[in-house]
Amino acid sequence: MAWYRRSKLGFDTICRYFTAPKPPINQLSKLTSASNNPIRFPKTSPTGYRYYYVDSRQVRHFKPRGFKRWIDNPRNALIVVLVGSGIGVTMYFGNVETIPYTKRRHLVLLSKNMERTIGESQFQNMKAGFKGKILPAMHPESVRVRMISKDIIEALQRGLKKEQVWTDLSYGSESGSASETRGKEMLMAMTEETAGDKWEGKDEVLNDMWVDESRKKGKDKGVKSATAHLEGLKWEVLVVNDHVVNAFCLPGGKIVVFTGLLEHFRTDEEIATIIGHEVAHAVARHAAEQITKNLWFTIGQLILYQFVMPDLVNTMSNLLLKLPFSRRMEIEADYIGLLLMASAGYDPRVAPKVFEKLGQVSGDSALRDYLSTHPSGKRRSKLLSEASVMQEAISIYREAIAGREVDGFFL
Repeated sequence: MAWYRRSKLGFDTICRYFTAPKPPINQLSKLTSASNNPIRFPKTSPTGYRYYYVDSRQVRHFKPRGFKRWIDNPRNALIVVLVGSGIGVTMYFGNVETIPYTKRRHLVLLSKNMERTIGESQFQNMKAGFKGKILPAMHPESVRVRMISKDIIEALQRGLKKEQVWTDLSYGSESGSASETRGKEMLMAMTEETAGDKWEGKDEVLNDMWVDESRKKGKDKGVKSATAHLEGLKWEVLVVNDHVVNAFCLPGGKIVVFTGLLEHFRTDEEIATIIGHEVAHAVARHAAEQITKNLWFTIGQLILYQFVMPDLVNTMSNLLLKLPFSRRMEIEADYIGLLLMASAGYDPRVAPKVFEKLGQVSGDSALRDYLSTHPSGKRRSKLLSEASVMQEAISIYREAIAGREVDGFFL
């Protein structure tokens, strides 16, 4: 019966509301002048009343129509700002990491387990997409690439002063459950096209002064490099019989090399240069960093879309944000890879020539320094030749060929 009583009470209230007599307007004014309490003032329509109060100057202040938004209250807005700032600061300092050697700090929102899962999924797609083209484990080129990769990974272990924290390098099989189309689409996404033209100018990201400054600040503050993502990795290598001039290392330690690359770079030093560079991307968690940056870029673009033309927003964000950050990552991988190959016993002085040759093979141009995710081959060659990291690498290389291993050069 409780529902019946509530229904009857509501019905009686509505009836009293519409049948109760309304006081005249002059009586309402007299009552209002004597008190500041809100009272009801009849509207022109008989559907309801508007509340107002009269101040000392006999001015009527009406309550605004409609619902008041919660953001209109300064107290609510302050609470939102404080809570949002607290969440943002917690997310930043809880997910910021320091990259080995360069000591650059970057924000990574992607968890280590998720990063490995993504790398494993892409690796399976790659194996399925090139099924029938993967060289057998005992093929001479497979054995050669696997041995060079093993030297690079052992050098990484020495550079981090770590004991054995991952499984031995193995050769990937052709088995894969993903679709062949997805594997080839992923390769196309990793292969970029560049146009040729003449461009003159300077870009802060194309020099390496930031590396020295970042290393100095890191050493002064005593920050520790993030290496937990390298623990327990299952390193695998795969050689694909395809004309594509490419190689990469997916998150989780999955190295893929194409025979098209081996046709242009035949010496072990040249191959070690490229594999060391690709492994360096995994060391620095560049893939996870790029995913995080793309998230912020997308949020910023959605906001700017409300004020600026979408085409202009996309173009400017690519030129001023995405591409410079990508080129910085490439330079960083060049430096880390240089130390890896030197510690593995490969002459680092070969590296500048390799990157210059790689630029020629891929159709290098001066515009590549500004309109591509990778600096031009000539720029990379010049930076490596003149950088202080080259002297460090030569010193490590001389110790390595003399049988004296150098440990902890990344820390």
